[in-house]
Amino acid sequence: MRLIKLVLISLIILFALSTGLSLLLPSMVLVSRAVTIEAPPDSVLAKVKDIRQWTGWVGGMESPGVQIHSATSATLGGTEVTIGPVSDTAVVSNWTSKKSNPQVATIRLISRPGQPQTVVQWQFVEQVKWYPWAKLGSMMNDKIMGPMMEKNLDNLKKSLENK
Repeated sequence: MRLIKLVLISLIILFALSTGLSLLLPSMVLVSRAVTIEAPPDSVLAKVKDIRQWTGWVGGMESPGVQIHSATSATLGGTEVTIGPVSDTAVVSNWTSKKSNPQVATIRLISRPGQPQTVVQWQFVEQVKWYPWAKLGSMMNDKIMGPMMEKNLDNLKKSLENK
């Protein structure tokens, strides 16, 4: 009986400590990467605003689990991607998965008039629930998504600069 009490009290204290620690972590996680491309913004915009063009620079777009429904909608594995507002300087897309929280991805095009280059900044924002395991797990987002984003941005750069 004493052992069961000890285990229960230890679990309650551990849960309280992990919850307290997770409350110190932010509930919004942002992963961002950028690359400078030697191409005008309109050329870059054409590649990023149409999901059908993503096959040339986003890794895994030719895999069997990918279904492109239109220029603004696709299913990538178990994730629904929908392109929302598009302007001359930004493309916003919503990424919804059954396994994780919805994410909003924004691709920003930054350029100066008269300059032949464009800075492409890609970011994912995720709102994380208060659960300790959700907040602690979100600390890995940068390590998981960052390299993938860097590789895809490099592919975009190569596809635009080789033309």
